Amino acid sequence: MGRDERTTQGAADLTGRKLESYTLPMNPLSASWQRLSPRGRVWAVAGGGCGAAALVALVSAVCAVLSFGERGAGTVTQTPAARPTLALTTRLPSATPTWPSPTATPGATATPCPTPSETPAPTPTATPRPTPTEELRLAARVARVVDGDTIRVVIHGQEFPLRYIGIDAPEPDDPAGPEAAEANRRLVEGRGVLLEKDVSETDRYGRLLRYVWVGDLLVNAEMVRLGYARAMAYPPDVRYQELFAEMEAEARAAQRGLWAPQPTAVPSPTGRVGCDPSYPDVCIPPPPPDLDCGDIPYRRFRVLPPDPHRFDGDGDGIGCER
Repeated sequence: MGRDERTTQGAADLTGRKLESYTLPMNPLSASWQRLSPRGRVWAVAGGGCGAAALVALVSAVCAVLSFGERGAGTVTQTPAARPTLALTTRLPSATPTWPSPTATPGATATPCPTPSETPAPTPTATPRPTPTEELRLAARVARVVDGDTIRVVIHGQEFPLRYIGIDAPEPDDPAGPEAAEANRRLVEGRGVLLEKDVSETDRYGRLLRYVWVGDLLVNAEMVRLGYARAMAYPPDVRYQELFAEMEAEARAAQRGLWAPQPTAVPSPTGRVGCDPSYPDVCIPPPPPDLDCGDIPYRRFRVLPPDPHRFDGDGDGIGCER
């Protein structure tokens, strides 16, 4: 191959593509030269002057392909040449961003909910018996009983009327009044007692207002428990009022005293023929035979002397109380 000719074979080798081998004369008078376009001629000349440069060889090969196509010598499929890669000898250090480690902020500490503990059911206990307040006690002697809630006491040789605090008993002429007075008499008459004050000194009638104790027995509460008095609050003297209410509930449940069933009066025949006068409110025949409470249908009826059937065993004027 002559000096003034360039083969396309080298260009093809540089591009890494295999092209058809042909010789391109570089003589400006040759027919091949004449067929080149102006751009092709420029690149042909440049290729002649810089034969050793790879870039010029690549351009020459491209121009040769274009010229070859114009000649119709053959059909060549133009494949884009591989673009030269600029190799960087120095690689910039990749900056890896350093993010500060997040500082854990302590969150709110959850307060554990308290676990409700089971409250044991209260065990019912017996109502404790009250005891008199030491600083309010005063020793006295009961001179006599007036009715179910009133007595007369002797204190330091002087007699005073006294009214029980917190209860109300029937008057002597009321139904069950005599029975209440008798029950009170059995509890305190002629005995030494302790008197306990609450708030008030006397009532509007000038009677001492006191709780009365016989030993460890509170007489006010006992009268209510027996059914011969009702619990009755008179503020401000209410120290034992809850106890009195409990005693009344007990008496009602047991149908004692005031809470006992009342007898139904049976009308007696005209002129009370065959009825003993010792029992004016009911008709009970005189003996014989001798009758007991279990032989008659009446309870808690009035008895007058001489009581031939002995229905009033305790002499309080009331027959067959139980």
